[in-house]
Amino acid sequence: MDLTAILVWIVVGGVAGLLASLLVRGTGLGLVGDIVVGIVGAFLGGFIYSLFGHAGVTGFNLYSLVVAFIGAVVLLLIGRLLFGSRRRTSQQ
Repeated sequence: MDLTAILVWIVVGGVAGLLASLLVRGTGLGLVGDIVVGIVGAFLGGFIYSLFGHAGVTGFNLYSLVVAFIGAVVLLLIGRLLFGSRRRTSQQ
């Protein structure tokens, strides 16, 4: 894996993770958290898509971003099911 491929994974993971965390949690997870969720989501999304006979993440394109986004949303929803919602509330 060369430097360009690593940078593509980071960019796609960051964008997909940010969009997924905004959709599921209503707020981002921070730069590193969004990137990690997006990259793990890309692997999960690629696995899910392969079950239906489609290709997973194929590079820096819209299709790969959608696959990573869907995988990240699934990952965050599984996390919410397992650990519950940890939204901060203000206490008075």
